[in-house]
Amino acid sequence: MAIATPEVYNEMIDRAKEQGFAYPAINVTSSQTLTAALQGFAEAESDGIIQVSVGGAEYWSGSTRKDRVAGSLAMAAYAREVAKNYDVTVALHTDHCAKGNIDSWVRPLLEIEAEQVKNGELPAFQSHMWDGSAVELEENLEIAQELLELSQKAHTILEIEIGVVGGEEDGVVGEMNEKLYTTVADGMATVEALGLGENGRYMTALTFGNVHGVYKPGFVKLRPELLGEIQKAVGEKYGKDQPFDLVFHGGSGSSEEEIATAVNNGVIKMNIDTDTQYAFTRPVADWMLKNYDGVIKADGDIGNKKMYDPRAWGKAAEKGMADRIVEACQQLGSVGKRMR
Repeated sequence: MAIATPEVYNEMIDRAKEQGFAYPAINVTSSQTLTAALQGFAEAESDGIIQVSVGGAEYWSGSTRKDRVAGSLAMAAYAREVAKNYDVTVALHTDHCAKGNIDSWVRPLLEIEAEQVKNGELPAFQSHMWDGSAVELEENLEIAQELLELSQKAHTILEIEIGVVGGEEDGVVGEMNEKLYTTVADGMATVEALGLGENGRYMTALTFGNVHGVYKPGFVKLRPELLGEIQKAVGEKYGKDQPFDLVFHGGSGSSEEEIATAVNNGVIKMNIDTDTQYAFTRPVADWMLKNYDGVIKADGDIGNKKMYDPRAWGKAAEKGMADRIVEACQQLGSVGKRMR
């Protein structure tokens, strides 16, 4: 298959919502992690979403260059070529763009994509996220309105965050307080500002106690049932069942029950980063420790090229990450539901 067109991406979201499953959205920072994501989706026979954060985009351009626009476009170009060899459909997404990064990252990408569309081409990405969790809701929605208008021109979908996710993501720190829980009033304000699709399609991350990063059981108090309460209240007012296309952020360490409840309440996309980072790195650590004498040239020895060849330990890393993605597909119910 290949990268989703804007029309196919809309169909992917509709299918997930209608059939009650969600897509894993995997953050990637290199060709290896992107390949691992494709491998995992293919093994699960699941479509999915591949995304890049601002830090990941900078790394894609070269760790000493840090050009977030060039890195994003490089990732998209690589994905477009290699995805042809995997029998799944994937969408490309930019993740967590804070206010300070709009003018140097998402806005330039949207302008490039609008020009691509104007020239009869497909946009480089299928969706972009505006992370307004660090500003007041009124300003958050004002910026979202502007970006949603640009998204329409670029034939992309906008993802927004209403509420605050705890922990740290690319320098944005969310405090652990009551703002971790989006309210019905917040949901109403979102629809009043952005509409329900007539002004352009958007996905919404309504927060329900989510925290970025890794944490021990019991540290985070998730309330996924809150998503259902907001969907119900807004839906009753506007006569639409589950009006929001929801996104689950900060899902590392979540229980299967919490994930299932979130999906039942309209989550169609779940971000996965911390767990796949570990799943990629753990086999490398194992490889280096078990093959220490081969990967290190010590005491005049020559080592073992088969052991320190990056392709050797790289395959182990990719397999570890792919296996974790298969697990995510199982938890989210997307296994075997690829588009034919």
